[in-house]
Amino acid sequence: MKVVILAGGMGTRISEESHLRPKPMIEIGGYPILWHIMKIYSFYGFNDFVICCGYRGYMIKEYFANYYLHCSDVTFDFSDNNSIQIHSNVSEPWKVTLADTGQSTQTGGRIRRIRKYVEDKPFLMTYGDGVGDIDINLSAKQHEHSNKTITLTAVQPKGRFGLLDIEEDELTVRGFSEKVDDPQSWINIGFMILKPEIFEYLDDDKCVLERRPLETLSKEGKLGVYKHTGFWQCMDTRRDHNLLENIWQRGSAPWKIWQD
Repeated sequence: MKVVILAGGMGTRISEESHLRPKPMIEIGGYPILWHIMKIYSFYGFNDFVICCGYRGYMIKEYFANYYLHCSDVTFDFSDNNSIQIHSNVSEPWKVTLADTGQSTQTGGRIRRIRKYVEDKPFLMTYGDGVGDIDINLSAKQHEHSNKTITLTAVQPKGRFGLLDIEEDELTVRGFSEKVDDPQSWINIGFMILKPEIFEYLDDDKCVLERRPLETLSKEGKLGVYKHTGFWQCMDTRRDHNLLENIWQRGSAPWKIWQD
């Protein structure tokens, strides 16, 4: 399956960083959080990415166009016809499609725009600002055995997110609730698996995936949930960024499930 990553938003709540670059390009340990997310998926064998660009999307394109320069030692020899020698060549088994999905397009609209790249097949999708030690294979296996259009990953909240109302079977999302401080409730963190029929629920660029499409699917019993009880952290604010950076620098990042 292909992996779709939403990387086009402006990240206004972390404007100290995002006024200079798109939020997914903000670095943790010297690497964009987008890179961290891709490494998580790659660990499970998902290496075909479609990245939905928008705000300052050219910076994401430049990063991958010069990936070797960003990730390897390089010698520039100007005395030898400007030759370039790349040392310790860093390679990834990735195929990366960078799609311009608009400056102000909403989440559902961005997915709608990349339909031609997923070729009407099931695909994985997540946001470009959160990392965790989610078992992608287990969530995909659960989705495969369900009859859901979407299976989203949920974690227990820290008190500042909208909540999910989950059926007693613990596999189906029944509805959505307002933000309350309830440690027994769950929130959507992305890391979704979607069937191509999702495109029937996406109208235009103004379509917000988390509103009418997901709410409609929940009413129809077509929205599944994979409960993740491990680590997950989004990067909404400067405080979140500092937290993730400190965890990485301590060498204890739970989301680093890959080997160097």
